[in-house]
Amino acid sequence: RHNLKYFDKMRCLRKRSAVSFLGVLVVCLLFMNLYIEDGYVLEGDKELIRETATHQLNPERYVHSFKDLSNFSGSINISYRYLAGTPLPRKRYLTIGLSSVKRKKGNYLLETIKSIFEQSSYEELKEISVVVQLADFDSAWCEGMVQDISQKFAHHIIAGRLIVIHVPEDYYPVLDGLKRNYNDPEDRVKFRSKQNVDYAFLLNFCANLSDYYVMLEDDVRCSKNFLTAVKKVITSREGSYWVTLEFSKLGYIGKLYHSHDLPRLAHFLLMFYQEMPCDWLLIHFRGLLAQKEVIRFKPSLFQHMGYYSSYKGAENKLKDDDFEEESFDIPDNPPANLHTNMNVFENYEASKAYSSIDEYFWGKAPSTGDFYGIVFEKPIKISKIKVVTGTEDRQNDILHHGALEVGEKIVGSKKGRQCTTYLRLGEFKNGNFEITDVEHKVLFDINCMRILVTKSQKEWLIIRSISVWTSQTANQ
Repeated sequence: RHNLKYFDKMRCLRKRSAVSFLGVLVVCLLFMNLYIEDGYVLEGDKELIRETATHQLNPERYVHSFKDLSNFSGSINISYRYLAGTPLPRKRYLTIGLSSVKRKKGNYLLETIKSIFEQSSYEELKEISVVVQLADFDSAWCEGMVQDISQKFAHHIIAGRLIVIHVPEDYYPVLDGLKRNYNDPEDRVKFRSKQNVDYAFLLNFCANLSDYYVMLEDDVRCSKNFLTAVKKVITSREGSYWVTLEFSKLGYIGKLYHSHDLPRLAHFLLMFYQEMPCDWLLIHFRGLLAQKEVIRFKPSLFQHMGYYSSYKGAENKLKDDDFEEESFDIPDNPPANLHTNMNVFENYEASKAYSSIDEYFWGKAPSTGDFYGIVFEKPIKISKIKVVTGTEDRQNDILHHGALEVGEKIVGSKKGRQCTTYLRLGEFKNGNFEITDVEHKVLFDINCMRILVTKSQKEWLIIRSISVWTSQTANQ
């Protein structure tokens, strides 16, 4: 008997070891696939993998629930129910994805859909597709929502720009008895785990509908003409590598992806659905595809408007203070060489003030005559200039005394180019500078622009953003 118990015990141990080994193998295959396909194998990613491992990512349940893990770029075999509308054969520019469940208090889905369409022009509507996933297992609630959506947005459904889908409960993995990571209560773990699966199924559906995809939550208000702003940002990033562009700093709102990345992201969320909230998983995914830093744009294009959370109806008053309701014009910021003679603090170099990303230049206490210079690659006509200094945290690190000038007649080698003559357009007031109709005030083609310190200051200087709008490219 003792021998039989011993052998039974050994068999159990071997079985557990085999399952653990299989789990580790799946993770390795995923990571290898992500690296090999994109050709990005960076030394820094080793640290990210170690960081991921500290969150105890465990694919064991995924192995039991989802069989085909060999092709992470392929779609997941799911039968979707079309509750309203069907996809058009023509690809759109942008798909907007929403996943919604029944809330104990409040419902904002109809307002969110309304905001998407109302804040888009007729031309923009031709380029977007909206996919709403009703992810609740309450069929009565789903039927009621479909009826409301169909009544209010019938013409958008007929035009093929609004689709409502549902995934039957049978396709979901185990959602009970999951690991209690981060001391979350059991119902919270179940809620966030199901949410990961909801998003995975939605991403999988949207993979071939458009060139780009943006995820919104079901309680969001949009900025006017947000699509035009998104297109301008994407164009400005042409030639640079990115995985995720962020147009809101809250939750899973306003996160933009290439559509060709959606199948892998869907697999990734499914594999680790029970491990952590989707926000954290998205950070790991972005890092594994070699985008280390957040690329977030300001002002934000999307605002959280819900007062009650979809989890237990808890209060959720989070607001994005960078959001602007009205249409805003993203600056052109034409290609230029940037330089300064100020003492730069750490890695807050000159280029960070001219970027559309949420970063800035930071220099130590500047003296009279110090400058921040911009030399444009081609002469340009400028319509508007706006410069903002200081931040909310460091409101005194502004340019207390300064002027903005534009120049012509460029001289010098490529690295040391500068203009010989400058025209002063005005002084900074309370750390900021803004001027419009520049093309009517400056008669020459502009080669250079500079921020000049006109009086020494003890405070350091943060140049938060430099924005340049062009009216046309001048003739060389």
